[in-house]
Amino acid sequence: MAIPGNPRVMSGMRPTGALHLGHYHGVLRNWLKLQSEYECFFSVVDWHAMTTDYADPREIGPNVWEMVIDWLAVGINPGQAKIFVQSRVPEHAELHLLLSMFTPISWLERVPTYKDQQEKLKSKDLTTYGFLGYPLLQAADIIIYKASYVPVGEDQVAHVEMAREVARRFNFLYGREAGFEEKAEAAAKKMGKKNNEQYHELRRSYQEQGNVEALEKAKALIESQKRVTIGDRERLMGYLEGGGKIIFPEPRALLTPAPKMPGLDGHKMSKSYDNTITLRENPTNVEEKIKRMPTDPARVRRTDPGNPDKCPVWNFHEVYSDDSLKKWVQEGCRSAGIGCLECKQPLIDAILKEQGPIRERAQEYQQDKELVRGIVSQGCEAARDVAQETMEEVREAMGLSYR
Repeated sequence: MAIPGNPRVMSGMRPTGALHLGHYHGVLRNWLKLQSEYECFFSVVDWHAMTTDYADPREIGPNVWEMVIDWLAVGINPGQAKIFVQSRVPEHAELHLLLSMFTPISWLERVPTYKDQQEKLKSKDLTTYGFLGYPLLQAADIIIYKASYVPVGEDQVAHVEMAREVARRFNFLYGREAGFEEKAEAAAKKMGKKNNEQYHELRRSYQEQGNVEALEKAKALIESQKRVTIGDRERLMGYLEGGGKIIFPEPRALLTPAPKMPGLDGHKMSKSYDNTITLRENPTNVEEKIKRMPTDPARVRRTDPGNPDKCPVWNFHEVYSDDSLKKWVQEGCRSAGIGCLECKQPLIDAILKEQGPIRERAQEYQQDKELVRGIVSQGCEAARDVAQETMEEVREAMGLSYR
């Protein structure tokens, strides 16, 4: 079980339709591992779906619940991770608004996916404030939970960097408080004589010699202090680095292996390419889709030898087959010892075996919608407790606590 106080992880998915095997192998399997190692916050980011589907949002609601069922069916555990819906924690919107007051427009325009998505979704009018600002909303989603890590692929690192820059700018503008040094010194004394001396020794080593190892040791020392309040911990972090109070720690990208699950045509599996197998696909459909997959064009007849490296089916074997089966495919294809349908059958069997338990668990949750809604409500409540605590700090730092 993930222990509160462990480094936090924040991640989310847009509810844009049925999840497929690409989501499972590229994201959800990683979440399953993270939920037992970190304090995890997994969000259905429905407001992000609105940035592109604002003209017809009717499908977002049903997709939210189907996505949560998929998460639960693959093993995301509400006892280990907080599962919640973004719009049910309105503090995300408040923080997004406040961050927008000091975030330069140029920061948003330079995010690589901004122009890429406009190019890919030409059929939609994305010249909107919401679409331009979605990386800032994403930054708010992350830093409101003071997440240490955000699991992303290489193509999403720029979004985490954006969150880091926003957190850094907020700390610079609003991390100054009256009597900061005195409060930091008082906080250091609360750690006890030995830890206090070690903290100051590491602080001097970092500030005078630029010793990065000393910085990391000092941070670990601060994090290990169970009796130090969150506010004092932030002061100690800021004092350590020679600045003011660190209200928002800078999140770091937790690089995940590149998604290995290809689409049925050999390209990346994506709903927009119509090349997916959904997590709960009907078994008959799975079999038909695999059998219809294109193969090496050189294999016109059963007796023609082929090259697995030029066949989309081989990419599936890379995911599902063990070494002995891969060897059978390589030798059989190149020698024409096996036909394409023979090559595909082990994949059909493997995918159906993988999907079986997921489909069964999903059916149980579909038959008990109140249980699903209860899990989400509990997750929203737990997430909102953290978000409200953060926003109290933010308002105080920005001078907005006069209400």
